[in-house]
Amino acid sequence: MNAAGIDVSSRKSTVAVLRPFGEVVKLPFDIIHSVEGFASLVQQLKSIEGETRIVMEHTGRYYEPVAQILHEAGFHVSAVNPLLIKEYGGNSLRRVKTDKADAMKIARYALDNWGELRDYTPMDTIRYDLKTLNRQFHLASKQKTASSNNLIALLEQSFPGIRKCFDSPVRKDGTQKWVDFVHTFWHADCVRKESLNAFTERYHKWCKRHGYFFKQSNAVEVYELAKSVITLVPKGSVAKVLVQEAASQLTSISRSVETYRSEMNRLASMLPEYPVVMGLYGVGESFGPQLMAEVGDVRRFERKQALVAFAGIDPMPNQSGEKNVRSNKSSKRGSPYLRKTLFSIMMCLLQTAPTDEPVFQFLDRKRSEGKPYYVYMTAGANKFLRRYYAKVRDYLSTLDDLPPVDMDSTGPNHSN
Repeated sequence: MNAAGIDVSSRKSTVAVLRPFGEVVKLPFDIIHSVEGFASLVQQLKSIEGETRIVMEHTGRYYEPVAQILHEAGFHVSAVNPLLIKEYGGNSLRRVKTDKADAMKIARYALDNWGELRDYTPMDTIRYDLKTLNRQFHLASKQKTASSNNLIALLEQSFPGIRKCFDSPVRKDGTQKWVDFVHTFWHADCVRKESLNAFTERYHKWCKRHGYFFKQSNAVEVYELAKSVITLVPKGSVAKVLVQEAASQLTSISRSVETYRSEMNRLASMLPEYPVVMGLYGVGESFGPQLMAEVGDVRRFERKQALVAFAGIDPMPNQSGEKNVRSNKSSKRGSPYLRKTLFSIMMCLLQTAPTDEPVFQFLDRKRSEGKPYYVYMTAGANKFLRRYYAKVRDYLSTLDDLPPVDMDSTGPNHSN
């Protein structure tokens, strides 16, 4: 019975091997993340007599190549939430933080939790790529929001209020009508220097050239706005560069967002649970792949409560003696990406208000009871996720020849 604790970093890892009763099999030593380094580690671990189980922290992406190589070498590998390691074995007044001390601590954790260590199974390629795309999608979405706010702020100096004249949605190539418009008409003087008829004719040609629908009323609205606004900067080369570069930047980022969205939907459609997930109310081509990317294979969760805890929307019990708080905060120790997607779906349910949808009925009942916003939103997300688990798990149980389940980050004690 050998417990190997590995403290993983970006370019090297520190390994320590212990046996019960504090017997040190191998003092902490470093291995370089290279073919030769991993081959040496495998050889050293296989030379130890008895069963060896390996534990490492589930942090970022650094642990994944280490876990995959050791798993393929035939070892029992377990990746656990770093919070469990942090809160384990705090029975010393001294605070020591070194790679060697961490490796020893992880090895002791492995010994004390030997029977509960779950074997790591790498994700299949589709789920791995889908999850990576989803993280890039969220990053690009944040950049898009920041770029959009930046462009609007610049326009408040050269063409105030122009954004409100357009309500066309983003096209699949990432372009937006208002962004393309201000790239050409970047200052109010670009519009009001002409007569209404001249601008209308020019705007009509612009719509035709860029493939947008032309409305006479829209041209009049823009022209009247341009005639009435007060600009803070003159029409000059500096204002033109600032607005046009900001518009180009926003279009570029928006194109990336739509590319990620399209590719995620393509990959998600290759997974077996795709038709069930897309059949859930409030889930479309955007939210569906996001859910599937963050939840992964639901078979890795033993029960629905584990999936709820993974999302971090499980209320934390707070009871001591006669104190028993009924309304508790969520743990928020799970996936923030999954929580964001769930809240977006709840917003969709509130906006569409489908009276025959069970999740909305539950959400609306909590709202009518006077519950605070975050309380009924979290409760609705909790119920939605439980239904998601039941429907997808039941559907997958009817299928044959499914790939092995990935168990790298399951349950309330595992998150990424």
